[in-house]
Amino acid sequence: MVAHDLLSKIRERLTDLNRSERKVAEVIIKDPASATGMSIASLAQSAGVSEPTVNRFCRNFDAKGYPDFKIKLAQSLAGGTPYVTRSVESNDDAKAYTSKIFGATIAALDTFSRQLPTELIERVVDHISQARQLFFFGLGASAPVIIDAQHKFFRFNMPVIAYEDVLMQRMAAAAMTTGDVVVVISHTGRTRELVDIAASARENGAVVIGITEEGSPLAVQCSAVLGVESPEDTELYMPMTSRIVHLALIDVLATGVTLRRGEDFLPHLKKIKDSLKPTKYARGESL
Repeated sequence: MVAHDLLSKIRERLTDLNRSERKVAEVIIKDPASATGMSIASLAQSAGVSEPTVNRFCRNFDAKGYPDFKIKLAQSLAGGTPYVTRSVESNDDAKAYTSKIFGATIAALDTFSRQLPTELIERVVDHISQARQLFFFGLGASAPVIIDAQHKFFRFNMPVIAYEDVLMQRMAAAAMTTGDVVVVISHTGRTRELVDIAASARENGAVVIGITEEGSPLAVQCSAVLGVESPEDTELYMPMTSRIVHLALIDVLATGVTLRRGEDFLPHLKKIKDSLKPTKYARGESL
């Protein structure tokens, strides 16, 4: 069910809803883009109803609950403007497309955080914490994500490097051995070069972690997969919400490694942070 059909169904059934659920429907119909960014408490307050009423309303429209309803609404608001993002329409003004993009991103982060198995995060953190060398591979829109990963993980006293060049990735994979870990990031998991490189790294003994779509060709070549499901069709639209989810996931892994190192490691992190103090103006300091 796409959002256009969902909104049409809500309008059609408006008179059939009880008084409280009709208030929820009216808030959503008035501004569906804003509704995608609301918490259940905010929507309940806007409608003047209780949170259980909002959940009942959502289940009336084939959703498991409010998070499920919200993500469906946020990710399928419209057919979309090609080469921009799925939720944006060509006649949207700044208020509309800003609200849609933030709403879709918030909903995607919320949904993914609920679906991600914590035991899988623990296993990936284990692999990274024990790595002899750590590599991050990504191409195109994933390239900024792997640079961000390198920026965070170099602090952990392990050799870490990010390669966004296919030739460098191939050579690095060929030189890998047992104890090396490579994190390969790809929204679709269907880029031929990355699939081949992941296979090469694994054949040479490396642990290959995929941040990609479950069941994709890349996922098949990985030792562990942090599956990121997204409705973005990146062959037609620009990657947006998926890239933000990938960045958040890198933060989760970096935090996990920090906590795994324990309190004895904190002085090392402080030393790195303190090295930046001479490069910055103090708060409130003027030229």
